[in-house]
Amino acid sequence: MQTITASVPSQESAENAILTSAQQHAFAQDGFLILENFISDDICDLLIKRAQMLIDQFEPDAVKTIFSAKDQRHAKNQYFLESGDKIHFFFEEGAIDMHGQLIKEKSLSINKIGHALHDVDPVFNCFSRMHKIASLVRDAGVSHPLLLQSMYICKQPYIGGEVTCHQDSTYIFVKDQPVLGLWFALEDATLENGCLWAIPGGHHGGLKSRSIRDVNDKVSTTVFDNTPWPLEKMVPLEVPRGSVILLHGLSPHMSKENISSKSRHAYTLHVISGQHEYAKDNWLQRSRDFPLKGFV
Repeated sequence: MQTITASVPSQESAENAILTSAQQHAFAQDGFLILENFISDDICDLLIKRAQMLIDQFEPDAVKTIFSAKDQRHAKNQYFLESGDKIHFFFEEGAIDMHGQLIKEKSLSINKIGHALHDVDPVFNCFSRMHKIASLVRDAGVSHPLLLQSMYICKQPYIGGEVTCHQDSTYIFVKDQPVLGLWFALEDATLENGCLWAIPGGHHGGLKSRSIRDVNDKVSTTVFDNTPWPLEKMVPLEVPRGSVILLHGLSPHMSKENISSKSRHAYTLHVISGQHEYAKDNWLQRSRDFPLKGFV
């Protein structure tokens, strides 16, 4: 297996195609693909500053929900379940003491912002619907794309939490055409600050579990295959700022804790096909008056 890392063509050629046939083949084979130089430093700075502005405006006294990929405790929280069409803020576990008080300044305590930045915030909306991103999604094979979920992930210095090995389709299930993830590195992602790791070809093994939300807003997990992930097959996806990583919905991936002094800011976007049914028992649901939209 050879992971393909490539620079993106110029804007002129990108209007016609982003991915070469070799890159499309590599994505189909590995379940992930790295494209360096996809967005400029100016765009990275813009998104970082916008996220900081949103955090500055957020008043944390009303609600402090911890996001933990280890035990999914947030899934029991209504604030989390209602974030599918809103902008909500989630804290790092190491940022809150036993009394529920922040032990670090607010800007260094947020784990992530989610899950409708791409629709609610004008800056993230404009970025998420760039023609270049639409062309990339098209080249990745998504038919009639709809933008489902977005997250701004801070991966804070010293306390940035581990994200255990998982498949995005566990949480965002579409049967016939799995969700496509786009992971934009707004800062360098390295071994030291908690870069992504993935199992090449792991998406060929099928879905191992599903997170299901019932009519009473109870979230449970149905396991189809309880064999352990072959973590020894994981490879690090270290990428420089401005890169994008494509992730197949069935691709097993993770990130380790950030125990360094440097943050690892990233923006993620999940896209589904409008031609395939989005499961009504996925945790992420939107109100009827706020339907999913595509790139146009």
